[in-house]
Amino acid sequence: MKAEGVEGLEVFRRAYAISLDVHWASLTWPKVEQYGGIADQLRRSSKSVCALLAEGVGRLRHSRRDFERYLVMALGSADEARLWCRYAEDLGYAPSEQIVAWRDSFAEIARMLQGLLDRQRRGQERSSPDH
Repeated sequence: MKAEGVEGLEVFRRAYAISLDVHWASLTWPKVEQYGGIADQLRRSSKSVCALLAEGVGRLRHSRRDFERYLVMALGSADEARLWCRYAEDLGYAPSEQIVAWRDSFAEIARMLQGLLDRQRRGQERSSPDH
């Protein structure tokens, strides 16, 4: 991992940008959705991708396995965010074009996380004494 840490990862920068967009846009949704509802859940899951990446990178200094575990959890949060986007679209809280863009972004972030996880695991196999 480069000296700039998590912020040096393109996947983090993309996840952070979409989480900000989701945050600001969801603040206009119905009040009932703001605390514990769809707006809140979408904000939490989108920010969770970033937080889990940051924590995973921090733990990479000591454990590759922990880093991989946090990548898997970040992947789950990206998929969760996609689900909340679907609810938001079906309930008419945001224009379909915006929701589709968010879902596409979270899908791309998930692909990037999976690629990072796969590279991490391949690197671990090469460094294993059994290989």
